[in-house]
Amino acid sequence: MRVLDFRVANPPELPRAEVDVDSVLSVVEPVVQAIKWHGLPALQQFTQQFDKVVPEHFSVNPAELTRALEELDPKLRQAFETAIERRRQVAADEALEVVTTKLAPGASVTNRPVPVRRVGLYVPGGLAPLCSTVLMNVIPAQVAGVGSIAVCSPPQAEFNGLPHPSVLAMCALLGVDEVYAAGGAQAIAMLAYGIEGLCQPVDMITGPGNVYVTAAKRLVRSKVNVDAEAGPTEIMVLADGDANPVYVAADLVSQAEHDPLAAAVLVSDSHQLITAVRAELTKQVNAAKHAKRIRTALQGPQSAAILVRDLEQAVEVANEYAAEHLEIHTKNAAAVAAQITNAGAVFVGPYAPVPLGDYTAGSTHVLPTSGFAHASSGLTVRSFTKTMQVIEYSKAAFAKVAEVVEEFGATEDLPAHAFAASVRKEPEK
Repeated sequence: MRVLDFRVANPPELPRAEVDVDSVLSVVEPVVQAIKWHGLPALQQFTQQFDKVVPEHFSVNPAELTRALEELDPKLRQAFETAIERRRQVAADEALEVVTTKLAPGASVTNRPVPVRRVGLYVPGGLAPLCSTVLMNVIPAQVAGVGSIAVCSPPQAEFNGLPHPSVLAMCALLGVDEVYAAGGAQAIAMLAYGIEGLCQPVDMITGPGNVYVTAAKRLVRSKVNVDAEAGPTEIMVLADGDANPVYVAADLVSQAEHDPLAAAVLVSDSHQLITAVRAELTKQVNAAKHAKRIRTALQGPQSAAILVRDLEQAVEVANEYAAEHLEIHTKNAAAVAAQITNAGAVFVGPYAPVPLGDYTAGSTHVLPTSGFAHASSGLTVRSFTKTMQVIEYSKAAFAKVAEVVEEFGATEDLPAHAFAASVRKEPEK
């Protein structure tokens, strides 16, 4: 991992993975259009081309979900159930409530949350079978009141064209029985446009994926809502000289394990800590199962150790970077965390590592990447809810503000607007 010195007057640019979604749009658009216009034959063609296996049935038989759950290791099932319980508990507090504002006698505006009718949830199946992504997408949708949920995950040749068994078992635990063995851009197109006799179109698509999935999401945005254009995963660790280098290195490695493009960034005012962490990284990477993948990520331009003057500058760097995951390993970590305004999720102290948030913290792990935490949030119950305003005015209440409506209509040169107000002031015929 390289070291960048930010103590200088003109520091270098912050490290960031470069993912060019535009460069693959020309490849993805024909796939999306083919699914839109030709349906099942196109889905079969692209599934064979990209996944190298075509399932006997794209719609997974509910019996397969039951079988996957029955064959799930008991300890793993217990882990799944613990994660589900904690995520549901947090999700219950995320839900919006009906709020009515009384503006005057007979005049009120009610904000009423309405769940999205139908959502499609994408679960990757490439480098890792992300069964945790199932619960992170399904639970907030269920708590929001979404009535129809479809899950897509790529078919796996080693499982006879079905998605990974852990993905199927998680769906069974969550009571989701509409599951498709479909992946990549073709799955996103199927969810957006539907395929007659197989899958009804959805209103919203969520879930992470590779650059081709991201490009497909961009192409269908005019048809359905999507959660985000997710880039490679990121971790930033803000640490002082008292931090444990073994913990810091382990957490950087844990995110680098996801993807060769994963970003792992350390920010510290202690040169000694940076040196110790780099030495520890060498030990841990050499012993890791996915050493090649991790080493590629740590040595890439998206990863670095950043040396800063002090913690004040460290906070400035963290807020500018707006990490997907930000860990705080400092004295008074909670006080430092309170100064963070831009991050997908903040993990406070040495015993709140990112993998805790990935699985059992109760928080969401579907978070904004690529600096989008400057203006967006992670996936929660609110993501699956639209707010509808209900306006109710009595005749007397309207009469008190009718002239205000007329004034606005006149100044905006919209006389019909003004008339719609003035006509109600006249005696009813």
